[in-house]
Amino acid sequence: MKLVCSLRTTVASAALLAMAPTLSGCARSGSPGTFSAVETSSAPLFEQSVDKITLDLEARMKTGVPVPVPVDAGGGYTHEQHKQNAKTIYEAGMLYELTSDERYRELATSILRDYSDLYPELGLHPQRKEQTPGKLFWQSLNEAVWLVYAIQGYEAIRADLDTGTRAEIESGVIRPMADFLSEGQPQTFDRIHNHGTWAAAAVGMTGYVLEEDTWVNQALLGLDQSGDAGFLRQLDELFSPDGYYAEGPYYQRYALMPFVLFAQAIQENDPERDIFGYRDGVLLKAVYATVQQSYAGRFFPINDAIREKGLNTVELKYALAIVYDLTGDSSLLDVVSMQGGVVPTHEGEALARDLSLGLTTPFPFKSSLLRDGSNGDQGALAILRAGDARGVAVVFKPTSQGLGHGHFDRLGFLYYDDGHEVVADYGAARFLNVEPKNGGRYLPENETWAKQTIAHNTLVVDQESQFGGDWETGQNYAPHVIAYETVNGIQLTAAELDTAYEGVSLQRLLALVPQPDGGQYIVDIVRARSDTQHTYDLPVHFKGQLIETGFKLDHATSQLTPFGTANGYQHLWQKAVSQPLTTLSDLSWLIEDQFYTLSFAASTPPTAFLTELGANDPNNNLRREQALVLRSEASNIDFVSVYERHGRYDNDEEITVFKGSSLSNISHASDSDVSVYTVTTKTGDNIVFAFAEDTSAELEHAIDIDGISVEWTGPVYAYTQPSNQ
Repeated sequence: MKLVCSLRTTVASAALLAMAPTLSGCARSGSPGTFSAVETSSAPLFEQSVDKITLDLEARMKTGVPVPVPVDAGGGYTHEQHKQNAKTIYEAGMLYELTSDERYRELATSILRDYSDLYPELGLHPQRKEQTPGKLFWQSLNEAVWLVYAIQGYEAIRADLDTGTRAEIESGVIRPMADFLSEGQPQTFDRIHNHGTWAAAAVGMTGYVLEEDTWVNQALLGLDQSGDAGFLRQLDELFSPDGYYAEGPYYQRYALMPFVLFAQAIQENDPERDIFGYRDGVLLKAVYATVQQSYAGRFFPINDAIREKGLNTVELKYALAIVYDLTGDSSLLDVVSMQGGVVPTHEGEALARDLSLGLTTPFPFKSSLLRDGSNGDQGALAILRAGDARGVAVVFKPTSQGLGHGHFDRLGFLYYDDGHEVVADYGAARFLNVEPKNGGRYLPENETWAKQTIAHNTLVVDQESQFGGDWETGQNYAPHVIAYETVNGIQLTAAELDTAYEGVSLQRLLALVPQPDGGQYIVDIVRARSDTQHTYDLPVHFKGQLIETGFKLDHATSQLTPFGTANGYQHLWQKAVSQPLTTLSDLSWLIEDQFYTLSFAASTPPTAFLTELGANDPNNNLRREQALVLRSEASNIDFVSVYERHGRYDNDEEITVFKGSSLSNISHASDSDVSVYTVTTKTGDNIVFAFAEDTSAELEHAIDIDGISVEWTGPVYAYTQPSNQ
């Protein structure tokens, strides 16, 4: 049995002794055709990728590849060395398939034999995690990743090894590791979670290579083979019908690799399962959804996200190669061009070839509603876009909790423009694999700051986090998306949540409103309804350099004090405070060459605070970031905020055009259980939003707004009234 079809060539790289460039054809089960014989010179990106791997392997062959006794947690020497060794086994196997150069087979064989000597002597890792310990690594997740790589490299050389060497490697490391990851760790193997996905993929792929049907079936159906766990159940529960992954885009890209690699092995060995057609092609949808959840090459940093991760990640490279092989969708080539490299497989070569032939079409970054939950009924991630890939994008997060990696930020939002973050999310508090920073683990501040509601751009009630900061409680409740539509040329989305705080109903509407000059207003309406008085805080974590505020502030000039004592507030320095703001107010900042202004008003005059992150942070684990926090005391509250880009700042020409807010008023009125919010520009245009108190989708409304009769069905309505009408 094979994981993928075998490739055997006489060359893949100019760095490999300048052998003749000929690739053998390879039919793909489940693919829409065959892989044609081509020359690597027609795929320079593939050649460059293989060149890099070749040079790296040549260097390792000269210096030797150590296989140390495990000592370190994430980021330490032994951890990183074992990670690298798995990739070396894989890459050596791939180059052996591509070149038939026996040196690469010998390299992979030598490393695997060293592991066959080491692995049987190992107990649990000395720095082990309590719940998911590994042997080579501090957590078994890394062990599963190791085997996913290593089994592919071993599969590439196995047929050309003698019987004794095979037996030594398989009995010493391959079989014991597969046993450890399955029967040895049932709590992880049967878990519906990315750890379980990696374990199932590792054991299932190993089962195919070693022709162990029991391992394959356990990987597909769970240890007891009942279907209550395993790969198929993970496909059922972790992805929504739109391909949104329960833990968010950061973990979606991480889980993609075992999902698509194991699926490819299933397609090759059990094509009758039609695994890529499973659940209406949910794996294919997942790849597209992953790309959609990015801006300027970086994933939206929601939940426990490392903010630097983006489209260039190796997991997505494998996914795109496999999906392009299946679909031939030329828009995927556009994403590959952003990555700057391809994987060393025949699918990667095909991508590079077609890219060099100029077959690329633009990837359709577009407004999207990605439903959450296995049945699509656990909220959604809403993305509003205008313009090209670097144009305006607003991300609205009325999703489910996101399991243990979820943050308490329901109804939060992010704002991107001109290739930059304008209003940002903190992501995770973690230095991945940096040993001095908690061994590469999540930092304590991930719990005390990053997961807390004040760390996000969403309403905080009584300075407490949603669901009391208990993710298991939060996992039981999801927001309800009440609108996602375009009304009179205005893109809008809205959602509500009445379970995050006892006795408080939260609602939020976000909209993109076209401006006459081609820009966009971002209109944000946040509402809370309660029978009792509360303190409502609306934080705005904005990027860039503060330029001016349209209101007076009392600044702390000699001593800073924390903004609060718990739930993330203890990490914020209070830097300035205003008096209650009774009129339209604004704040402006600069990001590179563009100015941005936020204009805002509230039904109860808010007090504005400027804060900076870094209080109660003795180990300097937190970034020094700024926020505006609007605070009102009321039972019911309505915040209306409008963001706009304007002017320019040209350092080279020493030209500055700063226009400030283009708005003259934001008003709020109620009529027959409908709130009407009117944003008035200085030119006299009115942007009007009607937001019903009863958000039933089928409810009909008819009201009079400034002498205009307006009728609609559903919770929200919007239109623009030019000044000349």
